[in-house]
Amino acid sequence: MSTSSKGNSEPELSPLLSGRLVYKIAALVTLLAATTAALSLTGRWFGENLALAGHTSNLTPYDIFIGQDHLRLPANVIRFENQRATSIAERVDLYLTWPALEGYSDDNRHLFNDINRPEALIFLQISQSTMSRDMSGRLEPIYTQVFDGTASSGPGGLTRHDVKAASSYAGETFFTAQREKEPPYVVRCLEPGANETSTSADCQRDIHVGKDLVVLYRFSRNLLPQWREIDNAVGGFVKSHIVP
Repeated sequence: MSTSSKGNSEPELSPLLSGRLVYKIAALVTLLAATTAALSLTGRWFGENLALAGHTSNLTPYDIFIGQDHLRLPANVIRFENQRATSIAERVDLYLTWPALEGYSDDNRHLFNDINRPEALIFLQISQSTMSRDMSGRLEPIYTQVFDGTASSGPGGLTRHDVKAASSYAGETFFTAQREKEPPYVVRCLEPGANETSTSADCQRDIHVGKDLVVLYRFSRNLLPQWREIDNAVGGFVKSHIVP
């Protein structure tokens, strides 16, 4: 007995993936692949720049004019990116390794990123002088007026002076030393708390260099025994980068 072909025919099966759906999936896969590649490149770029943290190993020299003085400095000693340019400036900020007095490089980058080695760096701020006396010259007329109590021995042959609690220097300590044929050495340092460790900027001193420059430099208390070497090195470094 025959049956009609209509009655015996199975329902027409549609393909599991239509042409349109295949196209959409292929486009999505392509988009995801492109996104992944872009993220990979972006991540690598970001990671490399994050590792640099604003540092540069570029040795390109820049001419920086501050007041009456002309400095020529390589980019890798200039601390801030926006100061790495030939320009007339109010100031320039530098950082140098100690004791080599080198700028940032691939070989020494660990020194610039290791907070556990505060004595590895010295920070300089060079600007036009606004005072007739540098820190050594301010010892007698200003600083001695705020000293309190009896002076005591400090590191490296320095003399330690505590200050009056009511003075504007509260929380700091001064260290001084007499020098033959030179003005007295003077530096001021923050007093660390009971559980605080030294930082790269515990102590600060300023000196006059060039025609009209003041160099304010900061360093770790751990380096106080080397105060002579640091003072001579900082002054010599700046002088060597002044264009006659």
